[in-house]
Amino acid sequence: MRAAVLRDGKLEVRETPDPEPGPGELLLRTLSTAICASDVHFMDHPQLGVDDPTGRSLYDPERDIVLGHEFVGEVIARGPGCSEAFPIGARVTSIPIRLVNGGADGSRIIGQHPEAQGSFAELLVVGEAIARVVEGDASSDAIAVVDAFAVGEFYVRSAAVQPGEIPIVIGAGAIGLSAVAALAARGIEPIVVSDYQQDRRDLARDAFGAHILVDPAQQSPFDVWRELRAERNLWGPCVVFECVGAAGLIQKLVESADMATRIYCAGGWYTGDTLDITTATRQGVTIQFGGGPMPQDWYGTLDAIAAKRLDPLPSVGRIVTLDEVPEAIDMARRSVGPPRIIVHPNGDIA
Repeated sequence: MRAAVLRDGKLEVRETPDPEPGPGELLLRTLSTAICASDVHFMDHPQLGVDDPTGRSLYDPERDIVLGHEFVGEVIARGPGCSEAFPIGARVTSIPIRLVNGGADGSRIIGQHPEAQGSFAELLVVGEAIARVVEGDASSDAIAVVDAFAVGEFYVRSAAVQPGEIPIVIGAGAIGLSAVAALAARGIEPIVVSDYQQDRRDLARDAFGAHILVDPAQQSPFDVWRELRAERNLWGPCVVFECVGAAGLIQKLVESADMATRIYCAGGWYTGDTLDITTATRQGVTIQFGGGPMPQDWYGTLDAIAAKRLDPLPSVGRIVTLDEVPEAIDMARRSVGPPRIIVHPNGDIA
């Protein structure tokens, strides 16, 4: 098959061996897949894949690794022992992990391990046990971004925003937009979004339900929050969804926050970071890192998109071919372009 292959630090589109479905696994023809910042981070920080103590990811410069973990595909073959629940031709997606011996020996992150080749390829293998048939006529491009929107759902569910609390979403990339969508779905108002790019701020408001837009180059989102709190008599603590992952940002948020602020860190820190614990203690902040999305968030988001209760497509600003993946990943690296870029590895889809 043709795929975007990472080997010895270089990404190129070329032939690589077809994946083969093992017991209880499905072989998919990839219909649509999305580029995520995690793909960039895995490329740019290979030491994290070399030293992963969980075994879920592995960077080996001498083995092909096909990137990509947000996807939907068409079943074209089934491995031994598969049920009849996934007929040939069905559209299928999955949480992006490949189970080892049915999960008895752990798992591999699809797109971040040579034994779990990713979706920037014509073919892809997923486990029947955690896969789902996509019901209805929602577009494959919408289904391809389930994973991204499940992240926002997880953090918003975890935050359990209460009456009187005003949320601030820092960053209006795909993850920030997913947090806005999850907040709006719960009827939470007002939702404050802070991002340096006006087009992303406008997208958060016009397509996903944000109410107050802040350019942090002009004004602190915490100053806006304080004004809103006084104007609307909403005196609960601030709830911050950090969706950028830039070094130094958490420290800045802690320094700017009022007492009892809760900070949910949805961004990724692949180069590490530091935090002044004394300042955090003085401010009385609560900080949650990672941990999701959980299956309930992932499958719940899939159901919402399939039923068209949630439309993630406004976050998709470009569709590219397999040959354009290296260029598109570089755009993601430089944080230019739309929040999400979609890849059609097998050409146009219906």
